[in-house]
Amino acid sequence: MPVQPLALAVAGVAVLTPTMLHSTSSHSSPSQARSESPAAQQEGSVDAADLLAAVRDCTPVSRGMYRSDRGAPATIPVCGTDGAVFWKADMDIDCDGQPSARCSTATDPYFSASTAFAQSDGRPLNSATLPFVVVPVPSALWDYRAHGVRGGSVVAVVYGHQVRYAVVGDTGPADIIGEASYATAEALGIDPDPRSGGARSGVTYIVFRGSRVTPLEDRKAAVAAGEELARRFVHGG
Repeated sequence: MPVQPLALAVAGVAVLTPTMLHSTSSHSSPSQARSESPAAQQEGSVDAADLLAAVRDCTPVSRGMYRSDRGAPATIPVCGTDGAVFWKADMDIDCDGQPSARCSTATDPYFSASTAFAQSDGRPLNSATLPFVVVPVPSALWDYRAHGVRGGSVVAVVYGHQVRYAVVGDTGPADIIGEASYATAEALGIDPDPRSGGARSGVTYIVFRGSRVTPLEDRKAAVAAGEELARRFVHGG
């Protein structure tokens, strides 16, 4: 279902023009689900069930399958429509970027002080406060850049009956998929602990092709753009 280009000016600018940005690797951490937090509520008016119905069928755009974790079988394709690419996986916790009380070498044995994409001031992203999603580094399996995805692309993350909007903010291993920032997990009521948290399954990531939030750290712009893009995606507009 095609999604028409969208231009929004929300708390800065949400731009939908392709831009090539560099990428580096990040890590994955163990996955374990917890019950949904009572504080976690629907973000926006687009229903999770409607988004899931729109990605019920998979037309693969990857040249093979991804693993959810190291050592796991490769069973996860990246699927595509005219307006989005998506995958259904687990959620490992990315705690990389700016050090904080929640994300540092003290809380995460695999902590890295860098992220593939940066804030407008050149600093790494803050995974403890910014909801973002990790995509695999480009490879023969799949190159996200060839499908209208880049740093700042808008993502709808669906878990249970909840929808949260995020941006593409980091890259991970070439053969593993299903990872998001501490803040993304926390917003969905998933245990965000980088050592023992995450969700074992049941997370759907929908990345809207050609979308980009500028500045990348503008949370309000990401939510506003995500809500509009999700509405158009669901209604085929």
